Amino acid sequence: MDATFWATVGLVLFFVLIIYIKVPGKIGASLDDRAEGIRKDLEEARKMREEAQELLSEYQRKRHEAEGEAEGIIAEATSEAERLTVETNQALEEMIARRTKAAEDKIAQAESQAIAEVRAKAADIAVAAAEHILAAKVKDKVADDILAKSIAQVKERLN
Repeated sequence: MDATFWATVGLVLFFVLIIYIKVPGKIGASLDDRAEGIRKDLEEARKMREEAQELLSEYQRKRHEAEGEAEGIIAEATSEAERLTVETNQALEEMIARRTKAAEDKIAQAESQAIAEVRAKAADIAVAAAEHILAAKVKDKVADDILAKSIAQVKERLN
């Protein structure tokens, strides 16, 4: 009965005590629980990865749709700008034509008014000259009648 014997007995008792207290089962259960937790974490991570993939594909689809819509808007804006440019050019040409026509009309009206004024002035001068000549050559009541008739005829013919 030496120390080795007692050390072996102590070791055997220690193992029996560990088995009696069910330490290996508790260690196994603890490891199983930990493995289950890791499996749940992995499953949750897989689900989160799938959701992230779905979100990514959805956002990529939305981005492509937005890009297509933006291209459509740009194309529409370009065509609208071209149409407005054409309309503006047409409106400008029409306005220039109207203003040119109005200016030509005003010039023609001023010209005809000037001609009428010159004719009226010439008639007045002719009447005055005829009156002066007749007054100098014809006298009395006959002269006054001739003069009045002549003036009336000249005015009628010139106007």
